[in-house]
Amino acid sequence: MQETDVLELLSAEGLRLLDALPPYRSGQDVLRLSSELRRAGHSPALVASVLTQARLRERARDKFGDFATRMLFTQAGLEQATRLPVAALHAGRYAAAGVARVVDLGCGIGGDAMALAALDREVLAVDRDPVTATVAAYNLAPFPAVRVQVGDAEDVLLEDGAGVFLDPARRMPDSSGGRRVGADEWSPSLDFCFATAERHATGIKLAPGFDRGRIPEETEAQWVTVDGETVELTVWSGALARAGITRSAVVLGAGGSAELTAPGDSPDEPVVPLGRYLHEPAGSVIRARLVGRLARDLGAGMLSSGIAYLTGDAPASSPFAASFEVREVFPLDERRIARELRARGIGRLEVKKRGVDIDPATFRKRMALKGDAEATLILTPVAGRRSAVLASRL
Repeated sequence: MQETDVLELLSAEGLRLLDALPPYRSGQDVLRLSSELRRAGHSPALVASVLTQARLRERARDKFGDFATRMLFTQAGLEQATRLPVAALHAGRYAAAGVARVVDLGCGIGGDAMALAALDREVLAVDRDPVTATVAAYNLAPFPAVRVQVGDAEDVLLEDGAGVFLDPARRMPDSSGGRRVGADEWSPSLDFCFATAERHATGIKLAPGFDRGRIPEETEAQWVTVDGETVELTVWSGALARAGITRSAVVLGAGGSAELTAPGDSPDEPVVPLGRYLHEPAGSVIRARLVGRLARDLGAGMLSSGIAYLTGDAPASSPFAASFEVREVFPLDERRIARELRARGIGRLEVKKRGVDIDPATFRKRMALKGDAEATLILTPVAGRRSAVLASRL
């Protein structure tokens, strides 16, 4: 999105037109709407801006729910924006720690600043890109305690007592919405982020696969899984880091929020024979290296060394793991497995894998499934042998 697009969109005509559009459905709908709007006398530039924004709003529903219908977005800003439930989790840290003023450096389209303001935090939201800052200002306009500023995060004077939230840009601006760059090219730089964390109560949002060896000591590292997808690692420092906790795994879903914590990485439990049940830990538990802690909580052992499947003879109901009842085990032989699936009339098959070099989607396609039954097939080493565990998801 260019500055001229924002100016078109933020006009009274642009906002009225955007809010009057029907829900975004398909490419054919867009062509029809574009023709209708141009015939109605709207400029091609305004029509393009409004239709692009309508598409982004529809995509943003996954992150912002109904709030998306009253927000503006850039493509890159939406891709990096924090999901609303996760932003609320962030904001709760500052509220619980009694941090009243927060500087959001690299605020993007303003998702985290919105959550902070909703908990009565005073927020200075800063972004170096004028277009992105303008979009953030629109989204944050309902919150009088928020001020938006265009500027470089590394040039902002941080007052004593202020908390800081950092979400370094992981894309370089370009016409396609930004190309991903490595951690050493993020803006603001990692050195700046970690130096800030030493002086202020700071939260730093990072990718979930961030190199664990670079996480500073004396901080709390929290991985977050939302609806089955592990979306981020947040490093907390100062008053925002909880005493005695350096590893945290959070799971957010329809059932609410659950958290597993530990003072450090948890050693794995011993490998045990495959039992009646197999458990798959949430991604945040795996990333936080709390699989052993979860195994002990479930009364389970490791299915194979270094592979994050757990097994035992007791069923488990845990927000931190998906559980499966084992039906049968086969050698990992495609022809044999295909015959077994056909013999059982399995037409709907979920394929999961760990520890084997197989693409689940391609493997499933080669099974040529037929029938009304359903099952889960877990491809993984069992007792040192490449195996296929036929199971039912609990």
